[in-house]
Amino acid sequence: MDYTELIDKYPDLIIKENEALANYTYTETGGPADLLFFPQSLAEVSSVIDWTAQKDYPLTILGNASNLIVRDGGIRGVTVILTELNQMQVKDQQIIVEAGAAIIDLSELAYEASLTGLEFACGIPGSVGGAVYMNAGAYGGEVKDVIETVTVLTRTGEIKELTNKEMHFRYRNSVLQETKDIVLSITFKLKPGNQEKIRAQMDELTFLRTSKQPLEYPSCGSVFKRPEGHYTGKLIQDAGLQGLMWGGAQVSTKHAGFIVNIAKATATDYIELIHHIQEVIFKKYGVKLEREVHIIGESISERIK
Repeated sequence: MDYTELIDKYPDLIIKENEALANYTYTETGGPADLLFFPQSLAEVSSVIDWTAQKDYPLTILGNASNLIVRDGGIRGVTVILTELNQMQVKDQQIIVEAGAAIIDLSELAYEASLTGLEFACGIPGSVGGAVYMNAGAYGGEVKDVIETVTVLTRTGEIKELTNKEMHFRYRNSVLQETKDIVLSITFKLKPGNQEKIRAQMDELTFLRTSKQPLEYPSCGSVFKRPEGHYTGKLIQDAGLQGLMWGGAQVSTKHAGFIVNIAKATATDYIELIHHIQEVIFKKYGVKLEREVHIIGESISERIK
């Protein structure tokens, strides 16, 4: 793929060819991206999207690949990772954030500004854009509770501002999963708070997270959504699956809702283990576990066809 015209226009644009996505995913798995872009401005994002559409290349947009499994065959066409798009600005009780900023950094900025409402996000991995895409949440809070507007770039190149209502937030879902619009920036509406109380709550939630979750290993976070009337971890424990190894992947011995990479796991190990868990839980309890983690890309056999 000839990207000379993009380099001519943006000489500092970061581009990598045939780059292993295992270098960027939180599971440390995933095959190569044909062409990987790291835009550093809204103008670069827009130009890359326009160029991709003109060339009719497949396009995949990633935040920072935290709640994601990329198959071992990788991703065809153009992949864009938005982590370089990470500016944040406080305006009174609002914080305006670019999509690639880490949501942990956002929660720290809110604390520094004595603004309350984002304490729940202090330990959530991933980018703000990704958190908006899936309506991320923890410990009783969700990003939908504090979002005012979301600025997106449509796949046809139009920039739109969506209100909270227009985002159609649901449990671990938003309208973006249907439209495939690209998050550029988000305006959060918070409330004035006591800085000491904000810090105390963040410290408490951080302690709970570190004591209960296997943060010492690569993982994609919570693998499954919580089924109504059940706790995912308990179902997996009761089914005798906690600690199960599948290739290099393991159902965490610390929290059964996580799958960790403890022995150079492949994406295939992860995916097969996920399917096995789903099959066992449905057979034993009649409960269908729905994935929270997203799976994208091609298998190795698909790529070599």
